[in-house]
Amino acid sequence: MSFDGLGLSQSLVNAVLEKGYETPTPIQAQAIPAIIEGRDVMAAAQTGTGKTAGFTLPLIERLSTGQKAKVNQVRALILTPTRELALQVSENVEEYAKHSNISSFVVYGGVKINPQMMRLRKGVDILVATPGRLMDLHNQNALKFDNLEVLVLDEADRMLDMGFIHDIKRIISKLPAKRQNLMFSATFSDDIRALAKGLINDPVEISVAAKNTTAKSVTQCVYAVDKARKTALLSHLIRTNDWQQVLVFSRTKHGANRLVKQLERDDIVGAAIHGNKSQGARVKALEGFKSGEVRVLVATDIVARGLDIVELPHVVNYDLPNVYEDYVHRIGRTGRAGASGDAISFVTPEDADDLYGIERFIGELIPRAKEAGFEPTKGVPERELDARPIKPKKPKKAGQPFSKPKSDSKKPNNNGGNGTGPRRGGSGKKPTAKAAGEQTQNPWAKRQSVGGSGQRRRSGNDGVSNT
Repeated sequence: MSFDGLGLSQSLVNAVLEKGYETPTPIQAQAIPAIIEGRDVMAAAQTGTGKTAGFTLPLIERLSTGQKAKVNQVRALILTPTRELALQVSENVEEYAKHSNISSFVVYGGVKINPQMMRLRKGVDILVATPGRLMDLHNQNALKFDNLEVLVLDEADRMLDMGFIHDIKRIISKLPAKRQNLMFSATFSDDIRALAKGLINDPVEISVAAKNTTAKSVTQCVYAVDKARKTALLSHLIRTNDWQQVLVFSRTKHGANRLVKQLERDDIVGAAIHGNKSQGARVKALEGFKSGEVRVLVATDIVARGLDIVELPHVVNYDLPNVYEDYVHRIGRTGRAGASGDAISFVTPEDADDLYGIERFIGELIPRAKEAGFEPTKGVPERELDARPIKPKKPKKAGQPFSKPKSDSKKPNNNGGNGTGPRRGGSGKKPTAKAAGEQTQNPWAKRQSVGGSGQRRRSGNDGVSNT
């Protein structure tokens, strides 16, 4: 099947061909016709399967026949969890829509809001946004949803993981009831289905990959190495194999910064990208990596799904992820859109349990590799694959978790404090005995004075203060 048979206009087909894509991926072949027909869609696909084009192409096709967006209005809204993913999706929209009259824009936090407000005055056909900045713009009346036709939730599972559920619900409550809804996620978890209930109407469900699987186009291997030798091994592999473009994942922000400095001592140009970096610094690092000026990009998981580098050849897990699912998303940065790639992981003896957990999660053993001169003092033995099914997460119990009443924060507690001490049974310490002759009082019964002396105000017989 070719893109010509999916219902796309010739201008869109030409834009796709200009990017070098000739055959639609399975997610594109199923999603594009359904979206053009106006159906709601729930789609689960591995990272790197071309799902972004799976919703941007039909979105442009549908909007090209309607009226242009009016002042401060938006016709289609694409929500993403991170700035990097928002920028990536926006770039795709611009490239595919270059032969059409569709306007697009991207908004995210970490930059000044005024230029975004000025641009939105003209109206935008397709707006790509992160939840927080979108709400800021709406609250300042810079953005209206009266004419919204389509809502897209991209990487919906990641948005839930990052705690955006309440923001998403607030945004949905402000949208017109009549609209097309598209939800794209790595998996159809129970949380995703709960979010979809009441949001998606009679959807077309699309799933093109088994849950927790890695792309076949990615060659994986593991190096067992001592923790103190990880940086030396990375530098050695880069120079020996002449790797010119390597994406490295670090577990922490400080670790990412430290690794970049260590690589630069070996004359390897690197840059770090994580949540503590300004948006300008993150964009500069990513652009430098894409252009080849930066040889090694060190990232944390917060930006893993927002990185889309054409034909990225190498991904290195300098640190194994705490969340096993993140391993799939990390190595999914390579081997995208039919290309092949290598995913290398460094494992110390302390990381052995995480390695076994990842192998159980993806349902396959990761081949071991060795490099002369970097053998660990204590090896990481290879175990048989744990084929037991992974139990699904237990649903959260109904009801709200215990929280301190709001009024308590303004009242003294039994320990004589200001309400900020430990909660019920917090410290486990017994209260100290009262000094001899000290009068025992109920701290809840008397009000403290405004002046903070702790003495009760005197009042007249009528109960009205004499002061």
